[in-house]
Amino acid sequence: MENANQIVSLGTFQVLKLPLGFIRLLEWLFAIFAFATCGGYSGQLRVSVDCINKTDSNLSIGINFAYPFRLNRVEFDVPMCEGRRQERLYLIGDFSSSAEFFVTIAVFAFLYSLLATVVYIFYQNKYRENNRGPLIDFVVTVVFSFMWLVSSSAWAKGLSDVKAATDPDEVVLLMSACKVQANKCGSVYGPRWSGLNTSVVFGYLNFVLWAGNIWFVFKETGWHKGGSARYPVSSSEKQATAFNQQVYSQGTFDQSGGGVFTGTGDFAQSEYSQVGNYASSGPISYTNQ
Repeated sequence: MENANQIVSLGTFQVLKLPLGFIRLLEWLFAIFAFATCGGYSGQLRVSVDCINKTDSNLSIGINFAYPFRLNRVEFDVPMCEGRRQERLYLIGDFSSSAEFFVTIAVFAFLYSLLATVVYIFYQNKYRENNRGPLIDFVVTVVFSFMWLVSSSAWAKGLSDVKAATDPDEVVLLMSACKVQANKCGSVYGPRWSGLNTSVVFGYLNFVLWAGNIWFVFKETGWHKGGSARYPVSSSEKQATAFNQQVYSQGTFDQSGGGVFTGTGDFAQSEYSQVGNYASSGPISYTNQ
């Protein structure tokens, strides 16, 4: 518990109340949702082949696929409706490039947003030193904004292609038995796309967050007039500043005197003059007039 309190005391968590720190936390959270919904997806579709000879039929053929969606490596066996013969088929298409690109950007965005949040909290002085930290942060934010837009658009196109390639009605057309009119082929059910649709939504939300954060990071750089006022001043810094102001406001040294503040010099002179008058004139008697 003591170690935790020491860590909290060393950091300035007030930065999380500012848009810069708060948006970084949202970027970190939304990046997790983006690569989790895409990288953790697995789907299944089922088709049926009803042959003239019922013993050769297979009414539930399951086809499983998952990230990174190299569908041309997904194999499945279907009956040919010619005795017990079966043929091995593969789905069409390789959409791993767009999916892996999207997940890679999400992972790196997650790592950078986490690193930036730690720097904001525990290393503010080094972050503001020589204006190098804000400039690097600004450039990286711009790059990630662009990459989120590109990767989300590429993955949205890739997802539409994955949906087309795994459509049960399209998969049925690959089977030779289904080309014979006497045999009946159909789809049992198709994949569920809610998870992958959500990943695309999170991709564009991440783009909006990173693009919106460009302005707040830009305000931290020396290119902006208000770049010097970045974070709220801590309590110890406020006390030190107030103490310095109080000392300097008491006055300056009297150059003609012997090291006495001019702000208190008049008070000392008047006090000593009253004592001198008292000593020269003797006791003072009070009479009623």
